[in-house]
Amino acid sequence: MEIPYTTEIRKDTGLYNAKVGIWLFLASEVMLFGALFSAYILLRVGAPDGYWPHGWLTVWLGTLNTLVLITSSITTVMAWASLKMKNFGSFKFYHAVTLCCAVMFLCIKSYEWRDEFIHNEVTLKEGAFKEGTIADGHLIKQTADTITLEGRIVKDRKDLFNLSTPFFGHPKQEEIEIKRSDIVKMSNYGPAHHDYNALYFTLTGLHALHVIGGACVIFYLWAFGRKMWETDPERFTNRVEVSGLFWHFVDLVWIFLFPVLYLL
Repeated sequence: MEIPYTTEIRKDTGLYNAKVGIWLFLASEVMLFGALFSAYILLRVGAPDGYWPHGWLTVWLGTLNTLVLITSSITTVMAWASLKMKNFGSFKFYHAVTLCCAVMFLCIKSYEWRDEFIHNEVTLKEGAFKEGTIADGHLIKQTADTITLEGRIVKDRKDLFNLSTPFFGHPKQEEIEIKRSDIVKMSNYGPAHHDYNALYFTLTGLHALHVIGGACVIFYLWAFGRKMWETDPERFTNRVEVSGLFWHFVDLVWIFLFPVLYLL
């Protein structure tokens, strides 16, 4: 039995069924991410003055990931256009580039996540350091009696929240050796550290899951699509178009995430 409207256009919508389905699915995705962005806005507006992080993320890495995803959107369109021109070889090339961009994006994002988990805020006992009571930086060495951070010491925790950094990294850091007996509290910059971190890991983690899901679909079409291309090329082209629409949505979400998390 032939499934209707897989290639032909429906009179009531002007679209084939798969495209109707993906638009309905993307509408639900807009509501999902919209709720999370709304939570970000409410928590940021409700934060005490001066206690919302700025400059905690490395801008050039976020910029690089933005360029990677924009490139992947272009190659996705080129893959679909190649099928429209009956050039399966070009389709394979452009979709392979898209997959490489997806892997590159995930590798960069994994590096950033790791950076947050090795970054620590250490509250010290009163008088442990003349310069202040809070140490902040990357954990580079630890022993039974001491830990060594590459970072800085501040007198007021508020000084940690507005970190004005150059585009290509953080200001010069110094090695700080701290006795474990002087530590009152120590926490990394994981999801539990601050509302900002919780939202950062939730938003970027959910986005990464979408990247993985989209990449799996694209890989399937790239690796196993030749048989359908040979038997029903129009239907295969439609499947590539639908996967491309999802990929464009994933890229668009990042276009909003980048300025919200990295720049504002």
